Amino acid sequence: ICNRSGGRLTNRTKNDNPNWILHAAVFPLFLVNIVLNMCFSLFQYTVWNFVPKNLFEQFRRIANFYFLIIFLVQLMIDTPTSPVTSGLPLFFVITVTAIKQGYEDWLRHKADNEVNGAPVFVVRSGCLVQTRSKNIRVGDIVRVAKDETFPADLALLSSDRVDGTCHITTASLDGETNLKTHFSVPETSVCHPNYYHHLHTLKTCVDILAFIFYFTIRPLGPENLLLRGARLKNTKEIFGVAVYTGMESKMALNYKCKSQKRSAVEKSMNTFLLIYLGILLSEAVLSTILKYAWQAEDKWDEPFYNQKTEQEKNSSSILKFISDFLAFLVLYNFIIPISLYVTVEMQKFLGSFFIGWDLDLYHEESDQKAQVNTSDLNEELGQVEYVFTDKTGTLTENEMRFQECSINGVKYREVNGKLVPEGLTEDSPDGSTMGEEVLFLQAVSLCHTVQISYDQADCLVGGDPFSHANGFSSSSMEYYASSPDEKALVEAAKRYKLLHVLEFDPNRRRMSVILQTPSGAVVFFYHTNVFVSVVNKLPSKGMRTLVVACRHFSPEEYIDVDKRLTAARTALQQREERLQEAFSHIERDLQLLGATAVEDKLQDKVQETIEALRLAGIKVWVLTGDKHETAVSVSLSCGHFHRTMNILELLQQRSDNECAEQLRRLARRCDDHVIQHGLVVDGASLSLALREHEKLFMEVCKNCSAVLCCRMAPLQKAKVVRLLKTSPEKPITLAVGDGANDVGMIQEAHVGIGIMGKEGRQAVRNSDYAIARFKFLAKLLLVHGHFYYIRIATLVQYFFYKNVCFITPQFLYQFFCLFSQQTLYDSVYLTLYNICFTSLPILVYSLFEQLVHPHVLQSKPGLYRDISRNSLLSFRTFLYWTLLGFCHAFVFFFGSYILMGEDTTLMGNGQMFGNWTFGTLVFTVMVVTVTLKLALETHFWTWMNHFVTWGSIAFYFIFSLFYGGIIWPFLHTQDMYFVFVQLLSSGSAWFAIIIMVITCLFPDVVKKVIYRHMLPTSTQKSQVTGTRFKALKTSGSCARSGMVERTHAKAWVHFTKCDG
Repeated sequence: ICNRSGGRLTNRTKNDNPNWILHAAVFPLFLVNIVLNMCFSLFQYTVWNFVPKNLFEQFRRIANFYFLIIFLVQLMIDTPTSPVTSGLPLFFVITVTAIKQGYEDWLRHKADNEVNGAPVFVVRSGCLVQTRSKNIRVGDIVRVAKDETFPADLALLSSDRVDGTCHITTASLDGETNLKTHFSVPETSVCHPNYYHHLHTLKTCVDILAFIFYFTIRPLGPENLLLRGARLKNTKEIFGVAVYTGMESKMALNYKCKSQKRSAVEKSMNTFLLIYLGILLSEAVLSTILKYAWQAEDKWDEPFYNQKTEQEKNSSSILKFISDFLAFLVLYNFIIPISLYVTVEMQKFLGSFFIGWDLDLYHEESDQKAQVNTSDLNEELGQVEYVFTDKTGTLTENEMRFQECSINGVKYREVNGKLVPEGLTEDSPDGSTMGEEVLFLQAVSLCHTVQISYDQADCLVGGDPFSHANGFSSSSMEYYASSPDEKALVEAAKRYKLLHVLEFDPNRRRMSVILQTPSGAVVFFYHTNVFVSVVNKLPSKGMRTLVVACRHFSPEEYIDVDKRLTAARTALQQREERLQEAFSHIERDLQLLGATAVEDKLQDKVQETIEALRLAGIKVWVLTGDKHETAVSVSLSCGHFHRTMNILELLQQRSDNECAEQLRRLARRCDDHVIQHGLVVDGASLSLALREHEKLFMEVCKNCSAVLCCRMAPLQKAKVVRLLKTSPEKPITLAVGDGANDVGMIQEAHVGIGIMGKEGRQAVRNSDYAIARFKFLAKLLLVHGHFYYIRIATLVQYFFYKNVCFITPQFLYQFFCLFSQQTLYDSVYLTLYNICFTSLPILVYSLFEQLVHPHVLQSKPGLYRDISRNSLLSFRTFLYWTLLGFCHAFVFFFGSYILMGEDTTLMGNGQMFGNWTFGTLVFTVMVVTVTLKLALETHFWTWMNHFVTWGSIAFYFIFSLFYGGIIWPFLHTQDMYFVFVQLLSSGSAWFAIIIMVITCLFPDVVKKVIYRHMLPTSTQKSQVTGTRFKALKTSGSCARSGMVERTHAKAWVHFTKCDG
């Protein structure tokens, strides 16, 4: 900041001579390139690149690319099936996905246009000019009024307040609803409309040392920066200079894609696809070899209507072999279910709504319901083996209530708003003095970041914020703090001049302030939660403690401190490291004043939730930044540790050898499996253990029923989750937390759960699922996780089963047609089998199926163990479904062949059924059987299940009658004309259909009866309990559908229940 005469600019200079200049020093070495496009854009596509870019993205998926290759092969060579059979399903999948992605991108375009087109006021040519936010350039001075959103990252120049401050809310950025105070540069803190036409800007000076005017460097920190997306509150207007715009704003730079998480079901599905791809290649190779082996014999001469031309006879044998191999590949390619991906995506998307609709996961007090941020991990909720949870705000309410404090060894408790001493402690038999008490209370009152918010009016320039004339009274003041601890401790105090604030960070675990007293002395106050002996009795009660200390600076010492902090804050490189060095230099040689203790109560039903998770076979780890005693006390009170549990400790280890020896001792103690063990480890010891002794540490942890990690930094929380996640057993992990320091472990875990607490929404925004209270975790895992997993696991297995049933008769038919690549089914049936005839029943099943009643699942958490370790998608289960498909396919083909053989005349006129009639019979038996097979697997029947199950069978018959009863002029052949009518007119055909369906499904019925009555599983036993529960609840009849009006959430939820 400088004036034209070269003298230093003061407030008086500005008021007397407003012809002052704003100059931003430019450092070319560190200056980022400024982009010309100032628009904020999050869209992925444009009108011109949507088709090619979207196709490229979709064909990067292996399955889509595979079917594209099959389609191209059908176009290039003579194949037994029409290219439509592969092209139409592929087109359907690509189109549905493109519509979905295009709609989502259109919404992003719409949101971007709203943001970029928002009206703003900027200073242009000495006047305030209204423009659009996309036209803001770096260096523009922007005016923002009350309740408006900042259109760019602005450096605060001035506000209408006397002190040049403004209040903002960052709820749209991090979810924190508390107001934050930001400060302007003192030289520009007062704005006036008359200054606009006097503003000038100097030309950029490359060499700042050659600058001829006198200037003062003033470091700007986060407290001077107004981030785009934040909103101005309780301030009439501010002026700021744009420093980052468009996609260079901090908000845009933080729009990064979260790491793609893949569920265990998805991994199993990909493995099964590879196995089926191997089956496909094997069948194609075997058919090609057998074709040439059989046709090499003299008796298999080509018939007259299929004689080869001379060119074909003289063509290369290798090319003919490859051509035949590709033809068989096309013929059998439907063994790979192309509609599986679309069905899974639809199931996940539609199924995710049930979590938000569940009123048991709704918290009435805060009017918050559970939310799903990603639907890709629904089934992973049913596979969790480890839960990592934060303590404060997750297990506790995060509502700090002052309980007691210690001043120079004397304990004080709050009684009716007053501090009453309990007596002298052993540490200080002489007690405290009045001066120490005053100094302690001054430290508590001044070392914080609490701000006052006024509800009735704005603090205008020249006004007195404490005056009743301006509409304020002491009763209208409200405190806002960045930490609940500070808000619980702050009290009114005298006016002190704030010189420096050493902000709190999770690594230092402390914050400090440097103040100038009314008498002019400089004092340093310090808060930390580092444990010292004076507070050794407070954490054992489960309370959060802060140590209070101070330090007095001489004038010379303060000058040195001020220089260190200024140099560190103005550094352009390694600023964080230099700040830490300066903080360490200042925060030393302190005088201990005392400590405070605040209570943070446990949330409702935390103990019951942890016990339910333990019974479900889920191990719970608590990761907290609290000190050892506090953490252990809370673990005992919430049931994480039992009183009878043997507590092992790995604390205060100072060297690798000491840590290794302690781990060996703990490993020997863990060999006793008679009693349960719990482990307590602090952050410093954990760092040593993970450095050289990771395997030994994991051995100890796996033998412990519960683990408590205290004094943890955010990075250490993520490392612990990663350690378990990447262990040889590859367990499924879940992390739950409520604060910004939990984001790392939430993103690292297989499933991240955010708690809608009081420390902002960063955890919620970065999580996969969000709930209002920890107690909801039990139903989320034990009920919804159970449902989602069995639904999608059966969906995947069923898809492969029905496709094996579909293609195997095609393979068997080649043995009877001399591997001539004649198709068994009509092309229309090939196309519609997975799209229409068998798609809806499995989709509805995967949305509504319930093996056990929800209340039974919650009352018997042990049922969660039955589906753990991906048991329903194990290789054994996969082999069972695959072999079952092959068996049913053999019944379809050979049953039809035997019952309708070449020596059998089944039509009334004595004619025999032809090739297409035989294939249609096989197809009909197959559609009916696979549909009824799913009906046998269904335990929870709704009207929709009945509709799609019987409706799919009826639709097949109606469609076949319609398709075969009309001559279609656009078809090259009319092979199916009147075929289905002839088939249904034969009584023998109906008899064959019924016999083959019963033959396929009767063994399944017998198996289910035997297992249910002689070898019932715990789940089958619980199904009986669930049936009794529903019978008692509904009195033996279907509960009528009801509309439940949730007035507090302003939403309608429709439930349907029916006895299965």
